[in-house]
Amino acid sequence: MTIPAQFDAKTIENKWYDYWMKNNYFHSEPDHRTPYTIVIPPPNVTGVLHMGHMLNNTIQDVLIRRARLKGFNACWVPGTDHASIATEAKVVAKLKAEGINKNDLTREEFLAHAWEWTDKYGGVILDQLKKLGASCDWERTKFTMDPDMSASVIKSFVDLYNKGLIYRGYRMVNWDPEAKTTLSDEEVIYEEQQGKLFFLRYKIEGTEEFLTIATTRPETIFGDTAICINPNDERFAHLKGKKAIVPICGRVIPIIEDEYVDIEFGTGCLKVTPAHDMNDKTLGEKHNLEIIDIFNEDATLNSFGLHYQGQDRFAVREPIAIELQTIGALAKTETHLNKVGTSERTKAVIEPRLSDQWFLKMEELVKPAIKSVLEDGDIKLHPARFNNTYAHWLNNIRDWNISRQLWWGQQIPAYFYGDGKEDFVVAENIDDALKLAREKTLNLELETKDLKQDVDALDTWFSSWLWPMSVFGGIMDPESEDFKYYYPTNDLVTGPDILFFWVARMIIAGYEYTGQKPFTNVYLTGLVRDKQRRKMSKSLGNSPEPLELIEKFGADGVRVGLLLSASAGNDIMFDEELCNQGKAFTNKIWNAFKLIKGWEVSDTIEQPESSKVAIEWYEAKLQQTLAEIEDNFEKYRISDALMAIYKLVWDDFCSWFLEMIKPAYQQPIDSITFAKAIEMLENNLKLLHPFMPFLTEEIWHLIAERTAEEALIVATWPELKSFDSQLITNFESTIEVISGIRTIRKDKNIPFKDAIDFRVLNNENASTYFDSVVVKLGNINDLEYVSDKVEGALSFRVNSNEYFIPITGKIDVAAEIAKLTEELNYIKGFLKSVQVKLSNEKFVANAKPEVIENERKKEADALSKIETIEHSLAGLQ
Repeated sequence: MTIPAQFDAKTIENKWYDYWMKNNYFHSEPDHRTPYTIVIPPPNVTGVLHMGHMLNNTIQDVLIRRARLKGFNACWVPGTDHASIATEAKVVAKLKAEGINKNDLTREEFLAHAWEWTDKYGGVILDQLKKLGASCDWERTKFTMDPDMSASVIKSFVDLYNKGLIYRGYRMVNWDPEAKTTLSDEEVIYEEQQGKLFFLRYKIEGTEEFLTIATTRPETIFGDTAICINPNDERFAHLKGKKAIVPICGRVIPIIEDEYVDIEFGTGCLKVTPAHDMNDKTLGEKHNLEIIDIFNEDATLNSFGLHYQGQDRFAVREPIAIELQTIGALAKTETHLNKVGTSERTKAVIEPRLSDQWFLKMEELVKPAIKSVLEDGDIKLHPARFNNTYAHWLNNIRDWNISRQLWWGQQIPAYFYGDGKEDFVVAENIDDALKLAREKTLNLELETKDLKQDVDALDTWFSSWLWPMSVFGGIMDPESEDFKYYYPTNDLVTGPDILFFWVARMIIAGYEYTGQKPFTNVYLTGLVRDKQRRKMSKSLGNSPEPLELIEKFGADGVRVGLLLSASAGNDIMFDEELCNQGKAFTNKIWNAFKLIKGWEVSDTIEQPESSKVAIEWYEAKLQQTLAEIEDNFEKYRISDALMAIYKLVWDDFCSWFLEMIKPAYQQPIDSITFAKAIEMLENNLKLLHPFMPFLTEEIWHLIAERTAEEALIVATWPELKSFDSQLITNFESTIEVISGIRTIRKDKNIPFKDAIDFRVLNNENASTYFDSVVVKLGNINDLEYVSDKVEGALSFRVNSNEYFIPITGKIDVAAEIAKLTEELNYIKGFLKSVQVKLSNEKFVANAKPEVIENERKKEADALSKIETIEHSLAGLQ
């Protein structure tokens, strides 16, 4: 076969991905093999590939390709999430740009637009993953709004409701006024913001006295229904039982007493706005206060805002402050730093709001998930430090608000048959709902037209928490062959930012519905940051386009570049140079393959001793590295596993093994060595394949004609065997010997083509096993072991052995004496500085033991070098 001079990544990537797809290697069906299953963290249906996806999915592909090579029935299920808030916001924005208001549409009309959007953009990110080489089982692709997936969500809701775990409650919730929906506590991000503290003066009814109260939100005075003082605060004892007048609106409100008020904080009293603060609501319920909601769903003021009606909450703050000042109701303002809750999705400031919502009781549900991870270790988080985060969240869990005021998503299966808050039934469909409603009301005249389904949708996470089960049909049919075979899954790769949102909830759902864990290991990736440690974002302009990186460096180069610096749970300081390093590695492997295939092979020449030794060493080195790789995968150190392979291929294979077996210029290589070189190359390719699938598959097929059954993607992972570790240790010394010879050749300008004599004083009785390699790589004419130092020779040491190169006629003796004398004087000066330190009692007494040890090593090394140089000088003079 003709081997191209350069590795053409783009052509080769397209060729092999098409080949893999054509031969259906990615698809899995239950069979006799042990399954290995991964479910993809479903990206948003509106998403496009970013660097976080690149890292996450590369790791998943490495795991799935390795499992395939190890003989498992590997199944990687891809899919996307409908992302209710994000997608609905995009559709609303698109409609607005077209002059269409969502509120003017029926639910069905709006959903038609949402599905059109999804059909247009929904598959983009999955198609982009193919460019990366992701070997997903595309036939199993799922979308959280697929009919069977939605049916699973509805069935789950009905089941949990019937168990008494889902309830409807009128609660204070986190309201996102931009998305116009409630959010769970976990979807609120608290950020410190600089604001103002307004000191407001409330007049005491029937007197000329005022009470001053501090607030960060003067606009909420329209919702005030009481002022609260501490009954033990003597400053306000005379106000007990009296009333105050709210500025601007003139509402008369009671002054109540409660020990909740901190006498020492602020002015010692507070305004109570039950509709817009969680603590105020608690006080309001305790004291039976009126509840006045002053905001519309978009956080503009309603009619209770009087002449500010229709204006945004933040827009009216300054005008209200000016009016308060004008009427003498603003005592002063101060700058104030406080934490403000913002929506994770829209970044809007959250508004506390009272509304009817659906909640899931979590107190009992969470217990198996705590036990599994934190007590039994059935599920392991990698790295384990995330156990603390997991424990904090789950031990402090609150009931989950699962309803959202959106249309895009699974509609809540509650059907109202009357006007009362309790006039509803919960069922999987309207026909079942009708039966339940008739039973509940004893009204057999009820018809489906009399039922109205709750307009709200379910939280996206309430869909995706079923993902490992629902993708295999486990909720609708727990006895299905797929579900029983593939579940529980093996590994989950995701980001720590959704450890609670998704990971913990999947564990909770898994135990609730199957009594089993949904996966065994959770590999938590870090964030991809730029080299200045900034989080990558489009707004900063520091996030490269993944597809452009693939175009520039090749998919294999990008995969290697990302993974070399991606240790579990640690943020990645991404630099494009990493991808360039990956590309260089690609070229290194390609050129090594070309070198081997360029050799002429002879069946008649004998195998050199140096080649025989080289093969035995490399086989041992490969086994040592394989053991290291297996250990790293076991500990989910994917980056370390790649680095071990990288060093094996770059250093041991390319820099040493190929040099040891390379035939002389224009000479053939013996067939036994050549066959072994191909065998070692093929083993390297198997180890590299999970990380660099395109390059390795290309070389695999260029080595020999292969059938579809013999493709690398379905080859067999190298078998771990025992190996001679002493062989590896001995070769480390041999490397130092060869390096010593090369250094002398370089320093003394002795051309490599000139053979030299070599003498060895074997003080430590070191192995002579690699002598043939030393002879070849050092171009040694005559290697001889001696019992005494060789006079008139250049020398160097490796451990306690001494090595000599006779110099007759090869160098300028006078120049060499001058050079060695200069080096000797330098080292003597260095030795003196070290010995001064070690003779300083104060330094020795205060320095750390490892520092002292390091200085003593410097002293010993310097003494050894001085002895060697002095011996060389004696031989020259």
